Amino acid sequence: MVDVEKILSDTGALQTGHFILTSGKHSGHYMQCAKITQYPDYTGQLCGMLADGFKGVSVDAVIGPATGGIIVAYELARQLNVKSLFAERENGEMVLRRGFGINKGSKVIVAEDVITTGGSVKEVIGLVSGMGAEVVGVAVFVDRSMGKADFGVKLVSCYKIDVLAYEPENCPLCKEGSLPAGKPGSRGLQKN
Repeated sequence: MVDVEKILSDTGALQTGHFILTSGKHSGHYMQCAKITQYPDYTGQLCGMLADGFKGVSVDAVIGPATGGIIVAYELARQLNVKSLFAERENGEMVLRRGFGINKGSKVIVAEDVITTGGSVKEVIGLVSGMGAEVVGVAVFVDRSMGKADFGVKLVSCYKIDVLAYEPENCPLCKEGSLPAGKPGSRGLQKN
């Protein structure tokens, strides 16, 4: 059995402090799941859990949004023995580039490292559906949506965590003043 909490701890994926999330809200916790993908063994173990969650489901391809979903989609596709691809932003929209394509009628899983609102996953679902393919599920390492992410398809996650987030004006960490707020995410990356 995979000890997901140990993987999160060993890799430093679950961080504590004072963070400004992509949404603009503040939180005392941050999930940096890219730290997991530094370790092929851990990535393989978690993708094995995700693959087990889709046993018996017909799948032709796995796609992930760049950048967080690229490695997850690749390893999950490898374990399912199907095609792997990724979507990336071009002029603010998720698109397929680099000669990637999805055949009409294909059955596709959307893979991501962590979801909070699920915005990027929803964009990729729209892209896949718009190409005439069928999204049969969403696979994520960490679901921190607090049960709010609904994609209209099967959602398989390795770990669920409820992380409180606050509007900046109501943030107890700001009121304490003991920790400056950092913005660690890929859209506001700070160099460490």
